[in-house]
Amino acid sequence: MKLLHTSDWHLGRTLYDKKRYPEFEAFLDWLLKLIYEERIDILLVAGDIFDSSAPGNRAQEMYYEFLSRVRDTACRLVVIAGGNHDSPTFLDAPKNLLGALNIKVIGSITGNIDDEILVVKDKDGKAEAIICAVPFLRDRDIRTVEPGENPDDKTKKLIKGISQHYKTAASAARVLQDKNSHVPVIGMGHLFTSDGRTVEGDGVRELYIGSTAHVDGNDISAGFDYMALGHLHLAQIVGNNEAVRYSGSPLPMGFAEAEHTKKVIIAEFKEGSQLISEHEIPCFQELVRISGDLETVSRKVGALKDEGSKAWLEVEITSPTEAAIISSRLSEIIAGSELEILRTKNSGIAYRSLSAAANNETLETLEDSEVFKRCIEAYDLSEDERDRLTDTYNEARTSMENADLNAG
Repeated sequence: MKLLHTSDWHLGRTLYDKKRYPEFEAFLDWLLKLIYEERIDILLVAGDIFDSSAPGNRAQEMYYEFLSRVRDTACRLVVIAGGNHDSPTFLDAPKNLLGALNIKVIGSITGNIDDEILVVKDKDGKAEAIICAVPFLRDRDIRTVEPGENPDDKTKKLIKGISQHYKTAASAARVLQDKNSHVPVIGMGHLFTSDGRTVEGDGVRELYIGSTAHVDGNDISAGFDYMALGHLHLAQIVGNNEAVRYSGSPLPMGFAEAEHTKKVIIAEFKEGSQLISEHEIPCFQELVRISGDLETVSRKVGALKDEGSKAWLEVEITSPTEAAIISSRLSEIIAGSELEILRTKNSGIAYRSLSAAANNETLETLEDSEVFKRCIEAYDLSEDERDRLTDTYNEARTSMENADLNAG
């Protein structure tokens, strides 16, 4: 029996407002091909199928089209557990229909642990595996609020509640295993383990407000032959246990994450043995981060153009240079190419405006209006230029605030 572990698709996610549907479609096509070529029996998706609790029409279309196409492969079962980005109600709504197609969806816990446990049987009705699909456990699912509790009490109760839920699931599965002979018990979860690795800008959120509540990966995986985890976007082994893994996100969620190889995991169980292998996901859209003074950045961007690159760029200018000059220079360089600059960060101007400030003052400690004011003061501008720039800044800020209100 072969199972494939993936997670954190985040269908519908954008990068600096750039839509990424072609990348998602390319990944799902690649995944379908891998399922077919490797003759995967069971597909596990460990949470965060969508990037939003209210996914757009195109993200939904990709999801359902992929599930319909899986039926044309040797895959006999798809198990989907909800993540913190997913709406339990949205995921669970079609579960009965999808269940008829051997696609099992567990969007949230129900209070009955048996609803999270699936016995996989062969054509003769003999058990081949037991899957414990634990969705993202929300605070309200595992912790009761008590008067007078402090933040430490809250964190301890969260960790204890999460750990106990996984132990209960493992125990229930072992009972079924005793009835059906020794078959592998597979766990699924969406959570943040205490030694998990993240990178800047990967979009991984703390799961519980006011508390880190990172759990011990070895503790929650006790009793499982393989543990398929989701939430962290870097593929990684947990607690030096080869059988406890994050598959990571299939696409880099940010430019810093683009430096890491993306993967899915295949676990094969045969005659009491277990073989785990990693399969690299191709890069469907090159992301390149470039930093330096304007001349250095210009040279590197020019080199990419000469190579015929189609990369999306994140550029940081570290030398004090006017925004108009940066924009003009970079636009001129990429003209006629397929390069796209998604973000330009002018840190040289920002830090120049802070140079006369207190030593303990950073960009993070200042309001954006104060940073704008100091940037204006850093240049010898006429009164008319100051007024026009200030008006533009105020219009942009008002527009953003109105957009936030409408989104809420």
